Amino acid sequence: MPTHKEQRLLGYSAEKIFDLVIDVDRYPEFLPWCLSANVRKNDVDTFDADLVIGFKMIREKFGSRVKSQRPRWIEVTPISGPFKRMTNIWKFTAETRDTCMIDFYVEFEFRSRLMNKLIGLLFHEAVRRMVGAFEKRAWELYGTSSGVCHSEQIS
Repeated sequence: MPTHKEQRLLGYSAEKIFDLVIDVDRYPEFLPWCLSANVRKNDVDTFDADLVIGFKMIREKFGSRVKSQRPRWIEVTPISGPFKRMTNIWKFTAETRDTCMIDFYVEFEFRSRLMNKLIGLLFHEAVRRMVGAFEKRAWELYGTSSGVCHSEQIS
């Protein structure tokens, strides 16, 4: 099962990065391959969301449950769609008032062996592009960072 762990020190507050990541409805505006996103049920710290992801001829819809504790963490698990298993966790640790360390973790397995093989070949590059898209979005929304930016891929 593909797994990716990454840490990035960003020049934005943990609150700002948390707000960016939790705003699932806005994903199609900046996230590669995200064609649509719709929050279906809203609760204080939990909601369900439907996303459609597409690349060339492949298009998949899946539902996920998003749990969070602002501004510390966000956890995403599947509730419908092509995943046999999937875990996605974001952790936000304030380093200073204007910087935070993000810990990003994702692992998944599709029900289809063919999809596992196709995605497996591109997995790490796709995940790096997606995390980079969040970083670029922070710059677009919040302007120039405090100049701090450090990335470390753990696996």
